[in-house]
Amino acid sequence: MTRRSNWWRLAAAWMLAAVAVVAPAASAQATAGGTTPPPMTNGFGLTQVGTSKGTATNFYLTVTTPEVAGEQHIKIILPKGYYDDPGRRYPVLYFLHGSPDDPIQQNYPALSMSDQMITVIPDGGARSWYANWLNQKTVLGAQNWENFHLKQVIPFIDANLRTIATKKARAVAGVSMGGFGAFHYAQVRPDLFSQTASLSGDIDLSARSMDLRMAVVASVTDAMGAMCASASGYCDPNESPYKPGVDSDALFGSPYPVFNVDWRWNEVDPSQHMDRLAKGGVGVSIYTGDGGGSPVDMEFWVSGAAKNVKANMDALGMSYYYVNYGDGSGWGTQCNGGHNAGCWEQDLRDLIPRLERSFAA
Repeated sequence: MTRRSNWWRLAAAWMLAAVAVVAPAASAQATAGGTTPPPMTNGFGLTQVGTSKGTATNFYLTVTTPEVAGEQHIKIILPKGYYDDPGRRYPVLYFLHGSPDDPIQQNYPALSMSDQMITVIPDGGARSWYANWLNQKTVLGAQNWENFHLKQVIPFIDANLRTIATKKARAVAGVSMGGFGAFHYAQVRPDLFSQTASLSGDIDLSARSMDLRMAVVASVTDAMGAMCASASGYCDPNESPYKPGVDSDALFGSPYPVFNVDWRWNEVDPSQHMDRLAKGGVGVSIYTGDGGGSPVDMEFWVSGAAKNVKANMDALGMSYYYVNYGDGSGWGTQCNGGHNAGCWEQDLRDLIPRLERSFAA
């Protein structure tokens, strides 16, 4: 997580300057008692590259899709007893990683502690922002991440594994960029998810949170790489995970709140559409710290976003689950209130049993 922390430190500094098929394949059960991942059948626009890597219950596969350029990973964690009862089906948690991570890096112990559900971690790229980009003709190629996840990954998982393929048995949660993705996906498709959770998520991209909006722009344009190039001895701009940079309008159009040209940003901003979750019957969970009160820690900024969303939910009379663990002193043994895995592990240890109870209700 060190690389991630370094890049978010650069992002914080930049922001301060900017704002002064239908049934599972029978063969999937053939590895009962074995140590290899179950075979998965191509479909829904996904084509596997090579073989799955890992164990029978914790593995990842690599796929290609016309919706997103390049090869993408999908990590899957099955309950330890998955092969013991071939007739049992399971609910699914879709866990969305942050920027600039990868599903393979998501090794939170809490994600493997449930025997009651399947966990799927789809690739979200370094800066997908879990969206279909406005401009599909940049040097990055196709960037239809929303289509990839909602129209391809979900039915692919339902076709290959023994899932309970219903809204009630499906949840979406994520950290940081993935927190935005979790709320965004639940808002555009409330028919798919019964629960959504943001762990230190960028869940306010409105004009009142221009700091976070500009952080998104920074990742798209590789502004942090440019900053790095000017910060002699601090980092290597050639190692920027956000290369190559593209136009600031490529993702959601113009980000600047002048004459409503930023209307696409407002349309996808979770904070302005919490009513969609209320009307859709989607349970909401928010976890945030305070970053030690330091604007150098990304948690300082997302904490403000969480408070804004909470205020909006209160105005709507919504019910929700909200945890502000401050400096993290009372939140597990590894949390310091910052934007890091130590706090997110404890978030997950709190969230997963709650999801299990919701699925079982």
